[in-house]
Amino acid sequence: MGPQAGRTDLALEIREGFTEEERALEGIRVKEAYHKKQKLRVTTVTVMDEQGARVMGKPIGTYITIEAPKLTDSEEERRRAVAVEIEKELKSLLGQYEEKEICVIGLGNREFIADALGPMVVDDLFVTRHLVKEMGKAFQKKYRLTSFCAVATGVMAQTGMESGEIVKGIVRECKPDILIAIDALAARSMERVTTTVQITDTGICPGAGIGNNRQALNEETLGIPVIALGVPTVVDAATIVREQMEKYLHQKGYTESEQQQFLEDISNVELDNLFVTPKGIDEAMHRMSETVAEAVNACFCKNLI
Repeated sequence: MGPQAGRTDLALEIREGFTEEERALEGIRVKEAYHKKQKLRVTTVTVMDEQGARVMGKPIGTYITIEAPKLTDSEEERRRAVAVEIEKELKSLLGQYEEKEICVIGLGNREFIADALGPMVVDDLFVTRHLVKEMGKAFQKKYRLTSFCAVATGVMAQTGMESGEIVKGIVRECKPDILIAIDALAARSMERVTTTVQITDTGICPGAGIGNNRQALNEETLGIPVIALGVPTVVDAATIVREQMEKYLHQKGYTESEQQQFLEDISNVELDNLFVTPKGIDEAMHRMSETVAEAVNACFCKNLI
């Protein structure tokens, strides 16, 4: 992979780091759309076969990335536009879901703001499973509801259990048809932190972005389709150092091979366990969690909100 290599959960960023030869591979398809009025860029990366999966380092499936660079602004209209786009793309992966049981899982640690996306979204959801059970199908049909429940699993240091163990128990008892897992991600670029949403139908490995892999949550491990929705909240420090050095060396006129050699020489700097998040992360996370929750609520219970 090219000089942009670095830790990331975003399929889009992995694709951006490809060489020209890798970009030409038939096992990966990329579709881009820019919504000028809403100032949103939507990129769909589809990993089509095993060859594409090997190159991407990602499972076969669809990865939709919504980029909203101005989302850090307080403008309500922009936030609403992002929520509408998330709702649209989430529905595209859910397919015919209206009559199915949905379970939303909020992954992460609510005590650590950069890892609290999942719990914060769950707090703002208007769950309906209990209403449908109590009021019956007539009530569900009248208000066009999808029966869905939600839970924040916490982290191993809080529960003594892996999220995967908890989720397996929930799936076994509640028997949902589809699982939606919401989690904080890692990115390569600070510009994408809290301004980007990735939605994929391949599931998720909690903690993978920071090198802390846990049990995968996917159709293979749970027996039901798993859609993962994530927002990058951190960038690893080594990637930031590398990115800035690349820019500096390029400005100074170093050749590409000289740049690569220098970056390889400094790649052993002990920064692997250091992650960076912006100073305005608290406000940004509240805005983004509200946006994601609004989109999920609109999918399943728009007539009650």
